[in-house]
Amino acid sequence: MTSLPYVHGYSPRESARLSDQAQTLADLLHRDVAYPPGAQVLEAGCGTGAQTVILARNSPGAQFLSVDRAADSLALAREAVGRAGLTNVRFELADLFHLPFPDGAFDAVFVCFVIEHLAEPGAALAELQRVLRPGGEITVIEGDHGSAYFHPDSALARQAIQCLVDLQAEAHGDALIGRRLYPLLRSAGLAEVRVTPCAVYADASRPGMVEGFTRNTFTAMVAGIETAVLRSGRMDAASWRQAIADLERTAAPDGVFNYTFFKARAVKAG
Repeated sequence: MTSLPYVHGYSPRESARLSDQAQTLADLLHRDVAYPPGAQVLEAGCGTGAQTVILARNSPGAQFLSVDRAADSLALAREAVGRAGLTNVRFELADLFHLPFPDGAFDAVFVCFVIEHLAEPGAALAELQRVLRPGGEITVIEGDHGSAYFHPDSALARQAIQCLVDLQAEAHGDALIGRRLYPLLRSAGLAEVRVTPCAVYADASRPGMVEGFTRNTFTAMVAGIETAVLRSGRMDAASWRQAIADLERTAAPDGVFNYTFFKARAVKAG
């Protein structure tokens, strides 16, 4: 059971993109995520801490243990939490498939934009269920690149998005995993599974979403795989440049962009 290479890479540019994404989507994805004082919460796959800061700030009385398999990412996460002045987070290096915690150690588990990068997401969810106490809740948030549509439409832009889907599949991940959350959590043995679609809609009447999501999150994410796409021969350089220009065009005054994230919640049976 393995965690896979992160298809987007670990550059400073990618860290900035993740931070922009987290802040832009904070209200949409975190508005009803809160934990009571004293709750012991595991954040699985915290990465550079983009979600950690929001979680810890929204639930100041809860205690968070944020884990990741990458020491460099954990160092960045510690810095982010320190800059935010938060004191309710600890960090630990850990493998999601073999967590070094006893059964039922946590009151809640939070996982965001992680299982799409795992070759065996069901096995990871089963391990996360193991460390969750009976009656405890797990929250899993993922995107689905197949849900993206936009105006003006562009066959090249859609081809570029498909390149990202294909590259992630080649690495045994799943960029379309949002639509699979319900069956995945059910198969892992979790109960009371509820999945909520969270749509991002951006047009000129929502300039913050245009800048934060259309430009700095989604288009930046696709643009970041340029080297891999050109090296693989999936698109030529001229077509790629036009594809990215067409995605950027959707951020123009008459442009529209829509994308759906999926938030799943489930409970460990008692």
